[in-house]
Parts: sequence; structure tokens; C-alpha cells
Amino acid sequence: MGTFRGRVDRRGPLSDRQQRESRAMERTRAVPASLISVWALLALAGCAEVKPKDQALEPRTRIYVANESGNSVTVVDGTTFQVIGTVDARNHSTHDLAVTRDGKWLFATNLASGRLSVIDTDAMETVASIATGTRTHVVTLTNDNRHAWVCNIGENNISIIDTKTFRILGTIAVGKGPTGLAFSRDGQFAYVSNQGDKAVEVIETASHRIIKTIPVGTNPHFLILGPDGRIWGTNTGGTDIYVIDPATQDKVASLNVGPAPQQIAFGFKGLQGPNAYVTVGGLNKIVVVNADAKNLRILEQIDVGQRPNGAWANREGTRVYAVHEVSNDLRVIDTGTSQVIATVPVGRKPIRVVYHGG
Repeated sequence: MGTFRGRVDRRGPLSDRQQRESRAMERTRAVPASLISVWALLALAGCAEVKPKDQALEPRTRIYVANESGNSVTVVDGTTFQVIGTVDARNHSTHDLAVTRDGKWLFATNLASGRLSVIDTDAMETVASIATGTRTHVVTLTNDNRHAWVCNIGENNISIIDTKTFRILGTIAVGKGPTGLAFSRDGQFAYVSNQGDKAVEVIETASHRIIKTIPVGTNPHFLILGPDGRIWGTNTGGTDIYVIDPATQDKVASLNVGPAPQQIAFGFKGLQGPNAYVTVGGLNKIVVVNADAKNLRILEQIDVGQRPNGAWANREGTRVYAVHEVSNDLRVIDTGTSQVIATVPVGRKPIRVVYHGG
């Protein structure tokens, strides 16, 4: 009987195929473990690349509307312009809104209640109510989103709230009837419009010290940081908008746009811009202004609903969202064509709107 020259184990002699597989395994054992790890990572990466496109998550876009007479916030899909739901603010006279950068939290002021509602946007539910002061009017988040500054008209002060713990950290006494608030681009200064004083106060955010008072006109109301780094405001009791330069802390420009200008948003008409889109309540129009403080001029007017008030723009400046106190709707303006492309019925007396692009 001949001698078998192959490998043997407890199960008996190996076939030719088994011997070839065995030799392959021996060669594999000689490969460094680090190289095997690299191969494994490459294989996993390859698996990740073939993920079906339909499984990718689309960024969530939301439009939030404060309904003052409805004591609620209407939530609208920013892509389809369909109403998703309505959130009970659990307070009265819901007025102003501010949304965190990550879109998780929405803060809503309530004039009659003197409280700030905290809304979980995922659950679409009010989860906290913070007593801030009489006639809580406007809320603005600091540039780092750590704090919410809330203007209390009835107490002539600002409440500072921690956006993580929802606790009041302190208050700042200001002028008569604070109604608008904006921060400088570097966050070093806060600007507060006081209706009773016909002026804007400049607050040093580090010390909470008022460093200047700037006369601006009749019933100053809304304030916003413009794309030029300047502070833009409206005189709702008059007919004009104005611009403050943080470099000098002075009013450097103003323009008559019509009776009862309310809010300002910034957008582009194709390559033209940025332009300021001003809701003018007394005209039932949005007045479009060249947003150059050295050359303020009206470019056009857009017919909208009855008594336009709150305005906001998407990040690209291609859409402006405006709400109307009397016609009870949200209108979406395409800034490229200056046309209203959607009209969305919302709650009673919608007065403020904010957009979050996901």
C-alpha cells in the first residue's frame, strides 16, 4: 500500500481541494493584522457608499407663525407650504418668536400673560412657561444661542434667560416701552428700541451697561442685524426705516416707506441685492428697498394681504415669508420674481414669523 503524502487530522486525509484551501489559510495567517484591518475598513466604506439615495434624510425646513389672538403657533412645512400642526402656547397673546440654531427649541413671548413659552419643536409641544415680566413683547437669542433676551414693555426691562436650563439669570433696566432688540455682528452690543423714548439704547453685553441713547423717531419698533453689519429698524408710529452704524453708534440713514412700517427681512432678486423687504401695514404692501445705507431708495412694491406685520427670509434670500394680522394668512414671496407663490391660512391675528432651514 502506498504512502499518503498529504496532511492528516482526526477526520482522516484531506482531499486535493481541502489541501489548496489549507495552504491559502496558511498564507492568510502570514498577513499582518494591521493590513487586514485596513481591508476591513475599506470593505465597510464600500458598503456605506451603496446606501440607497431614498434612505438619505432630507433637511427639515419649518416656518413658525405666532398667532396673537389664537394663543398658538402654527407650524408650516417650508418645502410644501402645508400646515403640519398647531402648538398651544399655554399662555395668552402669543406675540414674538425665536428659534435656536439647531432648530430644537422655539421661544414664544406672550403679551397678556407676561410669560415666555418654550416649545419642543420635535414634539410640537410647550414644555415650559417662564414668568419674565409685564407685557412680554420680543425675544432675541444671543449670537451663541446661550441666552434669550426678552423685552418686558410693562416693566421697562430685559430678562436674560439661559436657553438650556430655562432659568432667568438677571434683568437689565432700560428705557420706556422696549419693543425691539438686536445684537451686533460681534455680539459686543445689544440694541433696544424704546417706544416711549423715541430712541434706541446701546447696551454693552459684557457689562450690561447702557453706553449710548440714539434718537430715531416716532414709536421705534423692530430691529434686525443687516447683511452689512448695521442695525436696521422701523418706526411703526411714523413712516420710515432707519439704519444705525455700530462703528459710530449713530443713526446714519433713514427712508420714508409708508405708514406703519413693521418688520424687515433681507433677500436677493437674482444678482441684485441684498434688498430690504419692509412690511408696511398702512399700505398692505411689502416695500423693497436697496439695502445700501449710503443709497437708500425704493425699488418696487409688492401687493400682499391685509395688514402685513412679521417678515422673515430663508438663508439664501430667495424667499420672504410675511404674515398678515387681518387676512389671517402667511404669504410666501419669490424674491426673484417678486410674486406671491403661496398663501397659507394660519391662526387668528398672525403677527410674527420665523423660518428654520434644517
